[in-house]
Amino acid sequence: MSFCHGLRLLYSQLPLFSRELNRPWCRYVSSSLALSSEKRASDFNSFVPRTNTCGELRSAHVGQEVTLCGWIQYQRQGLFLVLRDFQGLTQIIIPQDEAHSHVKKVLYDAPVESVVRVTGTVTSRPPGQKNPRMPTGDIEVKVKTAEVLNSCKKLPFEIKDFIKKSESLRMQYRYLDLRSFQMQLNLRLRSQMIMKMREYLCYLHGFVDVETPTLFKRTPGGAKEFVVPSREPGKFYCLPQSPQQFKQLLMIGGLDRYFQVARCYRDEGSKPDRQPEFTQRHLQNKDFEALKESAKSQFNQEVLHLILKPDESLKSPLRKFLSEEQQSELIKALKVQADDVVLLAAGEHEKVCLVLGNMRLESANLLELRGLVLRDPTAFHFLWVVDFPLFLHKEENPAELESAHHPFTAPHPSDTSLLYSEPAKVRSQHYDLVLNGSEIGGGSIRIHNAEQQRFVLETVLKEDPELLSHLLEALKSGAPPHGGIALGLDRLICLVAGAPSIRDVIAFPKSFKGRDLMSNAPDYITPEELEPYHIQVAWPAAEAEANKN
Repeated sequence: MSFCHGLRLLYSQLPLFSRELNRPWCRYVSSSLALSSEKRASDFNSFVPRTNTCGELRSAHVGQEVTLCGWIQYQRQGLFLVLRDFQGLTQIIIPQDEAHSHVKKVLYDAPVESVVRVTGTVTSRPPGQKNPRMPTGDIEVKVKTAEVLNSCKKLPFEIKDFIKKSESLRMQYRYLDLRSFQMQLNLRLRSQMIMKMREYLCYLHGFVDVETPTLFKRTPGGAKEFVVPSREPGKFYCLPQSPQQFKQLLMIGGLDRYFQVARCYRDEGSKPDRQPEFTQRHLQNKDFEALKESAKSQFNQEVLHLILKPDESLKSPLRKFLSEEQQSELIKALKVQADDVVLLAAGEHEKVCLVLGNMRLESANLLELRGLVLRDPTAFHFLWVVDFPLFLHKEENPAELESAHHPFTAPHPSDTSLLYSEPAKVRSQHYDLVLNGSEIGGGSIRIHNAEQQRFVLETVLKEDPELLSHLLEALKSGAPPHGGIALGLDRLICLVAGAPSIRDVIAFPKSFKGRDLMSNAPDYITPEELEPYHIQVAWPAAEAEANKN
């Protein structure tokens, strides 16, 4: 299957979020939800205590008696309120006559974000009071009865998208943040994209959706794994950092077209996104300091800036170290023009490219926050990266090698002979898919020969092949040539949604440091609770003393 073609089809089936003004996918999701609600409205079961949602009433409903349930978005002087649910907003008119004084008191006293149920009649808004920006802006509901289903205490922040909240506060109260329009939109977009993927793979290309185990065993190579204790003394499960081996075993088992939406678990600190070097000016001194601090904290790399002033003199910490001639040569070599800003770093090529790439995108973000448009948010640019090295020298011990991708990646056919003589020179059959500068997927052709796999593990990587004895045995059982690709679903949806972070497209994400700020996980377990797992915690002295107290 051509995954590039697959992505193109998926892209076209999601009405190409980018072909109209600004964020057309917002309009697409909203209209899709409206259509689906119209189809479902008549299908509500008798026990559902509402007749309609808050986003579907239109002029055609005028005269109908309806029952709505939702959160109070806001209330205005006891005259009207706006009710919100997952579908949208509806304006509710609070009765002012004496006969409905109880209804007026119920709604007037109800705090914002309380859950209420109201029954009333749909009417047209008076002339001049219609709201074209609101899908339900032509109508309002005159209330006859009202009930507060659950009153709301004072919240740590308002449920409005224009209210700025810190990310830590949003994650601490994620159940409130999920009520926002933007989070609702992101998660519904995510759901629709995954459904389109499943439809494309299963219905058009005969793929099989297979679940693989969450509890597995420790395996060599790749990221650090989360360890899960068992009740057998000294024995542990590991959460799979990737269902890589199961992919291979399923191929060997004859499921040549298999996929899954898989959870991957990696016990490592959050890594900075790989971002792309120098940009135009609107940057200020505080921005340069922030960029330098970012490079230092994330990459342990020094970065210097250079500005060519209108009089063609340099403004840079480097200036005092360079002669006039050297400054001119530097300007010529960098092709700098007046008011350009250049970020410079020195060191190993790979490390410097990584940090400058990061600085380039951080600079672009800073400039765009100030209104300078550098990137088209509606454009989607894909590219493939190929011909990776099969192995890399270990940073802590350059005499040893480690897998650039994973230890099951096949060598490039032209370089197979080098595997046994000069493995550091071997290219791999590994490929990455990049969208708008961000890696959204990666995969490889896998080794399907047991002896070649054993050689890579035992001789090149110095790993104990017995840890993968199950895979080596399977490869001896007529394993066909096979390969695959894994798309980073969170990152892909983040790019399509235009979200600033993947945490904005995940319902319950972890913080940058891997903590759940809502439940405060990971948390301590008492010695008594650890006893069935035959585990004792060796506390650092300071923590041990604190736990005693």
